[in-house]
Amino acid sequence: MDTPSHLSVVLDLSPTQWALCAQSSSPPGISLQTFLLQLLAFLNAHIACKDENTLAVFGALPGQSVLLYSSTGEVLATDDEPTDSNTYRPFKTLDSTIMSSLAARLECFEGASEEEPIGLVGCLTKALCYINRITPNTGTSSTGGGTAAASVDPRILILSVSPDQSSTYIPIMNSIFSAQKLKVTIDVCKIFGAENVFLQQAAHLTGGAYVQVEKPDALLQYMMMSFLPPPAIRQLIAVPTQDRVDFRAACFCHKRIVEIGFVCSVCLSIFCQPVPVCSTCRTKFPIKTLQRLNASRPLAMPASAPGTPIRPLAHRNGTATPVTPRPG
Repeated sequence: MDTPSHLSVVLDLSPTQWALCAQSSSPPGISLQTFLLQLLAFLNAHIACKDENTLAVFGALPGQSVLLYSSTGEVLATDDEPTDSNTYRPFKTLDSTIMSSLAARLECFEGASEEEPIGLVGCLTKALCYINRITPNTGTSSTGGGTAAASVDPRILILSVSPDQSSTYIPIMNSIFSAQKLKVTIDVCKIFGAENVFLQQAAHLTGGAYVQVEKPDALLQYMMMSFLPPPAIRQLIAVPTQDRVDFRAACFCHKRIVEIGFVCSVCLSIFCQPVPVCSTCRTKFPIKTLQRLNASRPLAMPASAPGTPIRPLAHRNGTATPVTPRPG
């Protein structure tokens, strides 16, 4: 439990989704300004838990991903305000750096007529690269002295308000496999909107917590109780877990989320319908196989109840088997 903890926070900063969240009445929403106030209190609590704790904050903006704050001092903000003797200096530095970075970035999107998809995947990959850089190598730490390189317990927290982007299925799954290899826990806090299928899988496959916020006014309490404890002590407390996980995948041809898919027997690419040639590995399939797969396709898909666990079926050689995500 004495191991320092590193927290990388990924903020979903879609202006459109935050405007919808602020205007929502059923369920009640929360404004971006109120969210930032509660977020800063949570981040201050993290760095106050232990002096060696580190922090990195990434912003997922439309079409780009940026680093808003880093404990290593990669992002610096000019602080012209007078020094307050009643303010803890690290808290003030954290608050001013994040707010000034956000203000500079969000000004670029004022008056934009069309919004690009948010850079969630870019933030996730940057967070993994940042963790890989600050995490000491086991081989070098054992030979370089006992206290030269202390181990770090890394984790990623994603604060999301945007719906699924089916076109990001492959890079998100690759990020999940990279997180598993680095032993990085991915936590997800869904503040607004329907449940995110891909982020559900990310939290489930990395041993993290997925929390759907029902009362946004109590967001700070959600974060303090669910995401402040590091993974090392979560076995001793009751952390929210997922009762049901949606394991549906996105097809490689149209980037749509499918319940029944057809898997290439060579590269494991997923398609929503039988194809004569795999677009990934260029493997050609016999005509008889395509005819058999087309004949086995269901005429109509029954509607799934909300929250029902779904294991997508993949037809291979005329049989239906559950689709298991594999590295792309």
